[in-house]
Amino acid sequence: MANENLNYEFCDKLICDFEKVIKKPITKKSSVYYTGIDLGTACIVLAVLDENYKPVAGAYRYADVVKDGMVVDYIGAINIVKELKQEIEEKLDTELIYGAVAIPPGTDVLDGGAVKNVIQAAGFELTNVLDEPNAANNVLKIKDGAVVDIGGGTTGISILKNGKVVYIADEPTGGTHFSLVISGAYNMAFSEAELYKRDPKNNKELLIVLKPVVEKISSIINEHIKGHDIESISLVGGTACLSGIEKIIEKQTGIITHKPQNPMFVTPLGIAMGCTQKIL
Repeated sequence: MANENLNYEFCDKLICDFEKVIKKPITKKSSVYYTGIDLGTACIVLAVLDENYKPVAGAYRYADVVKDGMVVDYIGAINIVKELKQEIEEKLDTELIYGAVAIPPGTDVLDGGAVKNVIQAAGFELTNVLDEPNAANNVLKIKDGAVVDIGGGTTGISILKNGKVVYIADEPTGGTHFSLVISGAYNMAFSEAELYKRDPKNNKELLIVLKPVVEKISSIINEHIKGHDIESISLVGGTACLSGIEKIIEKQTGIITHKPQNPMFVTPLGIAMGCTQKIL
């Protein structure tokens, strides 16, 4: 069954272009560069767009400086963003000035400005602070449906009607729980489990081991979309990279479930698309 509201061509092409420029940046000069900084629980991603909001460079690093959307290692976060910024600047032979960031919905008061401060302390002029669902939808361009962001620590559910977020929720189940299950099942250290999980070669066997956790995520989704007329679910976030996760969620929810070719890059690209030259 097809949904006329769904068209992921823009999303998939943008991600494909971004993956290419991570490996080989476009060094042709742009009048301005827009950077999206995604401070994830498991990974920090910088996405750089040119004056036409086309991908020109990117970099990422796995880290544990953020927990459930909150910065827990302030200095560590600053240093990583600084290093990634410098790495890209050297490749582009330019200075990255303007940066935007996103926070999980409802955490602006709890965060106390720490995410903003990290970006500024790393040398960016902060131009925008988006909430993650709207950032993701800059790329997905969904009018009606649910965006499910499966991150390292939590699963966020956002329901959109006519292109606007009308409902948000965040529950503590995500990639960390995957790693804990892998650690127990394979009798390996948590850090080893993290690395084992990231290797695509292991995805097929891990899907069987992790099925109960994925079903738990599915039940969280079902709980929060109850009462809403949802025709489609779009998965984003690094944990959604697990091959086959979308099939289990679709079966458990009974709703068409789509996953971009690399869901880890949806939000950082969406943040970069929300970057401007207007300093906050």
